[in-house]
Amino acid sequence: MGAPIFLDMASVGATINLMLAAVHAEGTTTIENPAKEPHVVDCANFLNMCGASIKGAGTDVIRITGKSTLKGCNYPVIPDQIEAGTYLIAAAITGGNVMINNIIPKHMDSLSAKLVEMGCKIEEFDSSIHLVSDKEMLNAVNVKTMYYPGFPTDLQPQMTALLSVCKGISYVTETVWDNRYRYADQLSRLGVKIKIDGRMAAVEGPAHLTGADVTATDLRAGVALVIAALAAEGKTKISNVKYIDRGYESLEAKLSSLGADIWRAVPDISGAVPVPMLKA
Repeated sequence: MGAPIFLDMASVGATINLMLAAVHAEGTTTIENPAKEPHVVDCANFLNMCGASIKGAGTDVIRITGKSTLKGCNYPVIPDQIEAGTYLIAAAITGGNVMINNIIPKHMDSLSAKLVEMGCKIEEFDSSIHLVSDKEMLNAVNVKTMYYPGFPTDLQPQMTALLSVCKGISYVTETVWDNRYRYADQLSRLGVKIKIDGRMAAVEGPAHLTGADVTATDLRAGVALVIAALAAEGKTKISNVKYIDRGYESLEAKLSSLGADIWRAVPDISGAVPVPMLKA
């Protein structure tokens, strides 16, 4: 049966799962304080194409009228703004010049604003972003994660890696995800100067990054290590890359196409999990 629902936290996963359940529930379901991320709106648009009745996705209240049946459809999924943001940050930390195509620049506003604030040059087009970075000129900025359209928590570890090469002390405040800073010790092994105090991290730069053996603790933490390794002197070996593979397709190939010296090691006969290795 449909029901009124209020979310204490604007959770993306909770919002999407509630919508999926409500499209078949008898009656009307209202979700107050839902997540407003682009992929929540995209999921609602997809379900509507299948015959669902969802109104208000992307606003403060979503209303779903349940239907007994849905139909199939062909639907183009929107680009992943977190993946796109990761490559922008990778280009920024290495002093790169890169064009990211097939994205929705509006979805990148919170990241683009911070990259410009620290000294990167960004030019936006209809479906692409061009970034130029001089890593010697990057300055510290403060970052606070928030629900969309604020700065995404899923770009916070990558951004922290970038802040390590910026001049000055940057402060990162995490308001969305508990225990997000589990990666701090691993970044420190690469030379990142980071201190954690509850939900706040202080990152002092520019740090001299050097290669080391490190371990991914989750998806975004793992790719943050990749980003830091791209700017580190020497070779970095990252283990536990099963986390990275959950969110990035052909990561090595895409970074290699931009000039990175990165490869996935061949597993040994004991069956050890393959790991990517990076060399500046």
